[in-house]
Amino acid sequence: MPQTPAHETPSSPQNTPSPTPREPDTTMAMVVYGLLLAGMVSGFTPLIGVVIAYVYRGKGPDWLDAHYRYQIRTFWIGLLYGLIATVLTLVVIGVPLLIALAVWMIIRCVKGFKGLQEQRPPSNPTTWLV
Repeated sequence: MPQTPAHETPSSPQNTPSPTPREPDTTMAMVVYGLLLAGMVSGFTPLIGVVIAYVYRGKGPDWLDAHYRYQIRTFWIGLLYGLIATVLTLVVIGVPLLIALAVWMIIRCVKGFKGLQEQRPPSNPTTWLV
């Protein structure tokens, strides 16, 4: 049986550290949700958020990419709903629609934040509703 030199230790499964899986970075996805919500006050931050979502889409695990797709869809669908509601303010029905749009945006972003914390995709990223 060959002897191991004194300065070397035999390798065994206990001696080799196992690599720990890295947690995906969800910081930018959270920033995008925050920018979408801040858009209800500032108006221009969702545009910054959608650019970030386009840049980071495809650079993470599937569940994180689903969040970026959800954020992009939230921006474009929200823009469409907002334009329709703004035009309909001429016949007064647009005001409650703008309030409904704000509630819709809050619900989608809160659901997204919750999904990010649980590291799972949004329940239905292709929906036009919540």
